Amino acid sequence: PLPAAPPGIERVKLEHLNGLEQIEALEHLRGSTPEQDARLKALAEQAKKLRADLAKGLEKREALSEIAKLRDGIAAERLKLGDQQNRPGLDAALRSFNKSPSLKDAQKALGNGDLTAFDDEMQKLANRAETSDREAAKEALEEAAKAAREKGAQSLGEALEAERRLFDRREAQSKVLREFAEGLKNKLSPEAQQDLKDFGSSGDPKAEQRLSEALEKALEGLTPEERKRLQERMQKQLDDADGDAAPMSKKQLEDMAKKLSSAEGLEELKQQLKDLAKPEPSDDSKREQGLGDADRGGAAAERGLGAVPIPVDGDGSPGNGNGASGKGDNADGNGGPGSHHDTGSGNHAGSTPEVAGKELRAKADPRILPGAPMHGATLGRAPARAGETANELGTGSLGNAQRTEVGAVDHSDIPEEYREQVGRYFEP
Repeated sequence: PLPAAPPGIERVKLEHLNGLEQIEALEHLRGSTPEQDARLKALAEQAKKLRADLAKGLEKREALSEIAKLRDGIAAERLKLGDQQNRPGLDAALRSFNKSPSLKDAQKALGNGDLTAFDDEMQKLANRAETSDREAAKEALEEAAKAAREKGAQSLGEALEAERRLFDRREAQSKVLREFAEGLKNKLSPEAQQDLKDFGSSGDPKAEQRLSEALEKALEGLTPEERKRLQERMQKQLDDADGDAAPMSKKQLEDMAKKLSSAEGLEELKQQLKDLAKPEPSDDSKREQGLGDADRGGAAAERGLGAVPIPVDGDGSPGNGNGASGKGDNADGNGGPGSHHDTGSGNHAGSTPEVAGKELRAKADPRILPGAPMHGATLGRAPARAGETANELGTGSLGNAQRTEVGAVDHSDIPEEYREQVGRYFEP
């Protein structure tokens, strides 16, 4: 019989291979440096070339090799906050988030290396109405960036500094939306008023989106007299909060108040409300999310060719950060199906009746057999030193250790300088 052909030499001809389009999308990602920009575009070009070669026909093993190279290149571009170089900086940065309980979720996301989830938590903190939470977040970001740079984690320090700059813009935008909603509070439905409350307490972007839609509907039903009164009320808010309003939010509120006087301005105001409520992820978050999508695209392409994808090392949880926590639409516990505000009104009184039956007892025998040796780890180490002469019988675990007992030498009375050499004879 003829010898079997080597695996993977069959030619594959495909017009479309699922997953390559996610790698090709890297050309639209913005790199942190011009050099990274060039590398991302090069990866996208390689994916396009592979697609063209597959359309003409290509050996399966060669196609799989190209996809593996693409996945290696993608993994090299992702931030590895937990590696040997960045780990001290990450640990130092995490300590800066211990000062306030409101920063616990952000600290956990950063500790997992998930910049997308960390950016989402910073967005929620910037949206909150509580000043102390926002100030604690800004102070933690500044200290964390400084601590990371001092420990040599330059990439993490730059990401934290960018997050701090973005925090100010998010804070101003949420304040504008909240103050505008306060001016229209009498025209809002009970659901929209609850959204305003939720937005201020939790900073949830979903509540922000619902509030923006409610404000648009409220503006449509305003009469010219009501628009004029709203304009005067907003101007009074600006005068009262002149020392507290940020320059950006003050200018935005002034522009919004002016647009209330005309129908054309009202349409522009609706669009401005949409823009204010639109999520604005950081550049690092968008880049990490795009690289994660590209890696999953490479895994899908390998499956399309009949191979089993091998996980590529990388920090952070896969996906866009929304599924990492395992929370659904009603994860805040405030709603059931089709509702966002149901706080629950069911009867939870009652008790579980006692089960008639005999009690269960453990059948393990806790008695110690007389004369039986204790586990080696409980005996400690004898005070022997290298170069000394043995003049007494050792009492460590070496005499009772078996060849299959891993690490027995580490608990013996052999000096540390000799344990590595002697331990070779006790390898299982």
